[in-house]
This record gives sequence, structure tokens and C-alpha cells, in this order.
Amino acid sequence: MNGAETVLRTLLNNGVDVCFANPGTSEMQFVAALDDHRAMRGVLCLFEGVATGAADGYARMSGRPAATLLHLGPGLANGLANLHNARRAHAPVVNIVGDHAHSHKRLDSPLESDIDAVAATVSSWVRRPTTSSDIGRDTAEAVAAALSAGAAGAPDRSHTGTSGAISTLIMAADLSWEEGTPPAPHLPPAPLRSVPRADLDAIAAVIAGPEPVALLIDGAGLSEPGLQAATRIQKATGAAVFCPTWPARIRRGAGIPAIEPLGYRAEAVGQQLAGTKNLVLVGAREPVASFAYPGRPGLLTPPGTNVHHFVPDSGFDVVEALTDLADIVAPGSLATLPVTDPLPDIVDEPLRTENWAQIIGALLPHEAIIVDESITEGMNTLVPATANSAPHDALGLTGLAIGQGIPVAVGAAIACPERPVVCLQADGSALYTISGLWTQARENLNVTTVLLNNRSYAVLRAELDRVGGNQAGPAANALFDLSRPDIDFTAVATGMGVTATRATSTTELAEQFSTALAAPGPHLIEAVLQPV
Repeated sequence: MNGAETVLRTLLNNGVDVCFANPGTSEMQFVAALDDHRAMRGVLCLFEGVATGAADGYARMSGRPAATLLHLGPGLANGLANLHNARRAHAPVVNIVGDHAHSHKRLDSPLESDIDAVAATVSSWVRRPTTSSDIGRDTAEAVAAALSAGAAGAPDRSHTGTSGAISTLIMAADLSWEEGTPPAPHLPPAPLRSVPRADLDAIAAVIAGPEPVALLIDGAGLSEPGLQAATRIQKATGAAVFCPTWPARIRRGAGIPAIEPLGYRAEAVGQQLAGTKNLVLVGAREPVASFAYPGRPGLLTPPGTNVHHFVPDSGFDVVEALTDLADIVAPGSLATLPVTDPLPDIVDEPLRTENWAQIIGALLPHEAIIVDESITEGMNTLVPATANSAPHDALGLTGLAIGQGIPVAVGAAIACPERPVVCLQADGSALYTISGLWTQARENLNVTTVLLNNRSYAVLRAELDRVGGNQAGPAANALFDLSRPDIDFTAVATGMGVTATRATSTTELAEQFSTALAAPGPHLIEAVLQPV
């Protein structure tokens, strides 16, 4: 057994049995070991950003880390954007990054770089074994750190999948090919902590007091048990209840308590929190604007609001805390749900920003997983359109680094093969990681991608005005425009082995969406939206 086998067998001993890989020469020993250890599923990704995004989606849906296998510093760097998203989502991920052999590093060969520095930008745990005797222990600790360092999940870490952080293990090539040591056994992660009773009583007094209160809930608090507890609190006290704009994972649909997301724009958040005197953070951070704008505040909490950090965003059991709080302020109560409105009929008309999401909401299958990177097109339409849909989970663009949708859909589909995955994908950001369609085809994943084609980076048009830029002229507009030439997404998808169609009307989208959901394997529907 060589060092690479020690890594692989230790990963398996610690519950990591999927590896999203884009390997190179330094990782060949690990690749070769896969044939002798078929319990590890190797998934080839054509770009490292697909591998890291897939690991994120897998973790959000399974609650367990996947491994990525990346080639040296440049390979890790190629995956950083979606590792950033995974970090923001508190998704447990274990990166295995190959490095040059010790004897080769001093030669400063073309791919030599400071891997440790690159890894530290997104990882809470970075280590490189120095001898063969370190390999098993360090690999087991990498997995435990990924599961221990992150956000407040449910006790069994299965409600949201967002219960960890990113670990990066850097393996020198010579340690991989030299004789290894026995793999390390399972190393349990640190358990989630409970909120002290004194803190529960203090927050209960605030919520039951005379001043207006709002709860901002994130993490496992957005699972069904968490939302049920939040609804009990809201009904008993009148407190407003919110979640972030694009949570890592949230339970939604008919029969599930609804929660209002904070708006993306600062003005919307200001209206939502107007009059609030006490903001209680439950597994969430205080809301801030995504960017600085001239003359506008970055902190979105209204001036004079008391901010209570009830449950930190890492290491604590959010569901338990919400349930205990509900038992104090609403003892013996049950979550009651409003009567849901029937889903609207489909009217045949051209696809527009205002109507495409209604088609998805009306036809969404039971227990679907929505991967939402609709950005501008879904910012104000998707949540109301799916509020009364069949029960489902939605995975959001938590870190705002675009190019997440298609890769996260890969990971979600591998984590939950029995559930249909619906990827709602903006056109511009799709191009960052569109090679993930090839992985969907190769693995025959049940993913239906609805690609929202407005032929522009529409969000940037709005941002130009918000930062005080001059009215866009021809030169500026050219940098927002995705035409000249138009991108044929159906041709791109077909070339990667994915069945693809194009819809321009609501009835076409409805027919094609239903057909795609009924057939196995991946599909892409290019939904061409009318210009605004």
C-alpha cells in the first residue's frame, strides 16, 4: 500500500466515498488506486470549478463531505470561485491537492506555486503531511475538521447539509508513491453545541416584550423542523421572521411554513426591517449590502436596532435552539399553516421575466431539488411562484460567485439520485462552468436545466446605475451584451451529450419541462425571454 492508498482508504473509513476529480500527474497514484477500491466513486469533471461546485452541491444535500482531487496550485485556483460559495454555504468539502515531490520543488518547475497560500483563502484547515506516518492521521483530521468547523446544522447533520467547512490536504507526489502506513480509523467530528438556558430565557424575554422584533434565520433553521418552530414563535409573539436572500438550502412548498427572504437590494431590506427594534440572529449574520454604493449604507440593520446574536452561525444546533425557544414562548403550540392558493393556470404567451417561474412552480415535481442561479430573472419571481408548489428543497447562490448552478446540480443529483434536480440557470453565468453538462451526461444524472436566455449580463446594467455610473453608451452596453453572435445553448448542450430543446412561449416551456422530467438522464431547455 502506498501513500495515495492510505489517503483513499482513510477517506472511506471516514464516510467520504465520492471524489470529484480533475487530476494531473501529481495525482496519478490516487487515480490508480481507484481500481482497487471501488467503494470510492470517482467523477470526472472537465474543469476544476465544476469539481468544487459539485462537491458543494453534494454536501448541501447529503450532509457529508465529498473529496475533490485537484492538480497543484493552478488546479486549486481554478476551483476557488465555487470553493468560495461552498465556504459561504458552510458545506463540508475535503480537497486533496497534489504537489511536486519534495526533491522537485526546489527546481521551480513551471507549475510550482504557493499552494498553502491559495488554499488558505477558502479553507479553515490546511495541512501537508511531511512523512508517511502523518498521512492517515492528517486525512482523518481533514474530514473531521470539515464536519466540525462550520455552521449550525441539525443534530444528525442531515437537514441542510450545510454543517461544515473546507479542509485542504496537500499531498507531495513522493509521499503518494512511496510505501504508506495503515489507514486511520473513523475520527468523529466535534458535536454541535446547545444554546445555554440563560441565553434562551433572555431572548424569550426580548421576543415576548413590547418592542417590535424580527428573527433572521439561516442554516438548519431553514429545514422543515426549524421552520415549524419559527412559525410557532411568530404566531405566539407576532415577531417578523426572515431568511437570507439566497440561503444555502431551504425547505419550501405546500404544507411547509413559509418564510420571507430579505431582498437583494438595500432599499427592499430597509422596508422589510422598518420599525424593528430588536433583530435576533438565529444561525445567521447581520445583513449587509453585497457591495458598497455611493451615499448608501453597507450595514442594512436600521439605526438604533438592538442586534442579538442568539445562535452563532457555526458550531451550534439551530433547530434545537429554535424548538426550545418556541417551547418557552409558545408552550404546547403546533405550527399552523395558511390555506394555500391554487396554482395558476398556464396561459399561452411569450416568455418574459414575469411568467417563466410560474411554469416551473406549476409543474415542479414532488421532492424536487431546485438549484437556483436564475439571478436577475428569478430575483423577485421565483419564491412566490414556487410557494405553493410540491414540497421541495432549494439551493441558493449563497456566495454570489457566479458559475455555481450547473456544478451544484451535478453534486445534488449524485447525493440524491432518487430525486429530480431542476437547475434554473442564468445564461451568462452558465458559460463559466458549462462543461458540467458533460459530467451530467456521462453520469446519466436526472438534471433538468432551464437556461434563462436574456442574452445579457442583466444584473450589471442595474449595477452601473447604482454605483453612480453615467448612462450606458455603446461601449458600456457592449460589455453587458451576450449577442453578436448569439450563443446557441441547445447546440452546446447537444455537443456535450445532453438532450436540448428551445422554448419561446409559456406553453412550449410547460410541454418541454414536463417531457424532460418524465425521461431519465439530463436535459436542457433554453428558455428565450423577451427583452425588457
